[in-house]
Amino acid sequence: MKKSFETQLNRLEEIVAKLEEEQTDLDASVKLFEEGVVLSKDLAQKLQEVKFTVTELKKKGAQLLTEPFDCAESTEETATAAAEEEPADAQ
Repeated sequence: MKKSFETQLNRLEEIVAKLEEEQTDLDASVKLFEEGVVLSKDLAQKLQEVKFTVTELKKKGAQLLTEPFDCAESTEETATAAAEEEPADAQ
């Protein structure tokens, strides 16, 4: 089961704190360091994925915002719809 980003980040912070302690023996430090490297790579990958997603959403949002609104087409559609709704004797 994949752990959440926050859970992994908290664990990485715990590892850093333990490595900064002078009482941690060498073997334990090496194991903690290895775990920290794996967590760091996984977190970096998750951040890249999120960055990509945000970039794509921004592109799509920018396309939506900059797409020109065709007033002539909209006016024609409105006029056509209104004419279709009028009763035949009203013309």
